[in-house]
Amino acid sequence: MAEEEAGSLSQVLARVGASHQITDLARKLRFYNDWAPFYDQDVAALEYRAPSLAVDCLCQAFPGSRQDALILDVACGTGLVAAELQARGFTQLHGIDGSPEMLRQARARGLYHHLSLCTLGQEPLPSPEGTFDAVIVVGALSDGQVPCSAVPELLRVTKPGGLVCLTTRTNPSNLRYKEALETTLDTLEQAGAWGRLEAQPVDCWELATSESEAVAGTSAKDGFISGIIYLYRKQEAAQACPGARPSP
Repeated sequence: MAEEEAGSLSQVLARVGASHQITDLARKLRFYNDWAPFYDQDVAALEYRAPSLAVDCLCQAFPGSRQDALILDVACGTGLVAAELQARGFTQLHGIDGSPEMLRQARARGLYHHLSLCTLGQEPLPSPEGTFDAVIVVGALSDGQVPCSAVPELLRVTKPGGLVCLTTRTNPSNLRYKEALETTLDTLEQAGAWGRLEAQPVDCWELATSESEAVAGTSAKDGFISGIIYLYRKQEAAQACPGARPSP
């Protein structure tokens, strides 16, 4: 690797490592606003695989016409998930994000029918109950981003029988959040709100930013952090989602 490439990767790792350490939401959103112009190139350098893997997981269970399906991309960022969805035949895409600059980048892709500024966890999603055939959130379920308490909102705007795909990191610094998230997911399942279709562990999620975060058995230089993809189907019968807010 050339010295300038190594230096660039070093800067990317430092930037992403810093983002993982910010747990205050307001600071996190300011960070994402500043990061937006460089985000795509940074995550490419990190070998970030979550958007592609999550969309693959969704596709394996999606039952109907992809072209006609209405999909909500939550915390859509610059639109990496939308690019993966479109490549697999989904064209009716809506997106929300809490960062105006990330939405600016997403709008430039021209893939979304509608984009909204919304900070999930601080306000309800701007859609009526049962709007979307599938809801997907990739990369935003972690400390300082979307709180676990917001998960019922994802379920609220999903159609009965629709799919909800979620991801989170399983590296050491995010394990406490992952445990809280799984408690929330299990509580909704026990209440009959949805059923789990998949919980897919992924060893190579993105490059680790430190040796302590790397998957066991690998070096910090070549190692990756791990993650997990969850896929749920909303129950068919009309039933209020526990913890969901009323539609706006």
